[in-house]
Amino acid sequence: MHRRLIIIGSGPAGYTAAIYSARANLEPLVIAGSQSGGQLMITSEVENYPGFPEGIQGPELMERFRKQAERFGAQILDEDVTKVDFSSRPFRIFTEREEHSADAVIVATGASAKWLGLPSELRLRGKGVSACATCDAFFFRGKDVVVVGGGDTAMEEALFLTKFANHVTVVHRRDRLRASKIMQEKAQSNTKISFLWNHVVDEVLGSNQVEGVIVRNVLDGKTSEIKCQGLFVAIGHEPATSLFRGQLEIDERGYIKVMDGTKTNVSGVFVAGDVHDYKYRQAVTAAGFGCQAALDAEKYLEEYSPESSGMLKITARKESLDKISESQTH
Repeated sequence: MHRRLIIIGSGPAGYTAAIYSARANLEPLVIAGSQSGGQLMITSEVENYPGFPEGIQGPELMERFRKQAERFGAQILDEDVTKVDFSSRPFRIFTEREEHSADAVIVATGASAKWLGLPSELRLRGKGVSACATCDAFFFRGKDVVVVGGGDTAMEEALFLTKFANHVTVVHRRDRLRASKIMQEKAQSNTKISFLWNHVVDEVLGSNQVEGVIVRNVLDGKTSEIKCQGLFVAIGHEPATSLFRGQLEIDERGYIKVMDGTKTNVSGVFVAGDVHDYKYRQAVTAAGFGCQAALDAEKYLEEYSPESSGMLKITARKESLDKISESQTH
């Protein structure tokens, strides 16, 4: 089935793009994924999204986004995209069941936090285990927390937590930080932050809420317990961009490159949310990018006609993509 616009991914970025493009009568198809809704589907209380002074559960917020998009005529398909082809017009998007085509595409596949992979970490996620201090620090006012990581993200998380927490312990598996010098100096000069070097977290303690962590010394194997009420995992994020390698330009961190606003290197393909935003990673900023991408796509489609694209443009684009694919392979 052919569409003027297909949105790949859901969450705040994808659903907001769907709301705006549906209201513009573009009748978008949202291929939301088999687990639609993005990171907020595993977030309990959301208190920093505007318009909800009492807070709202993450899954409920995403359900409201979805219903609003459907109200204006967006069709939502809960399937995973398995392959895309942006080398010719119309663009082709494949799921396990069928093939779709579109004149324009918005990529909003997001990014996910990297976790430690502990069963106890998964069990207590949203119950003291978090990967976003900006989202959850308020809940830890006056409490002791642990931050895992040694890069800039970990230092940013630790510093932000000091505004609320009683004390922050940074657990790092090496004997020195990977963070930039300025971030190291800020964190190490903060009296509310202490460092535990050459250690990893082996287990999160607590039944219904975090009560502490078991850490292990990587040099001698000895274990010990740290009493805390929160664990923040800050070891990086993984953008969902594997589908687009060889199709779109991707930076060294794995995020899709943005050329102008929400435009990618392929005319007619736009990007929104955490799949390109490695800096802010908030629901409200993702929604803002979704709005921008929809407006950019609407303007593009006003000027687009299949007849005007020409085989020369298609050939040039294919050659460009071949070069991208070759460079990313090496």
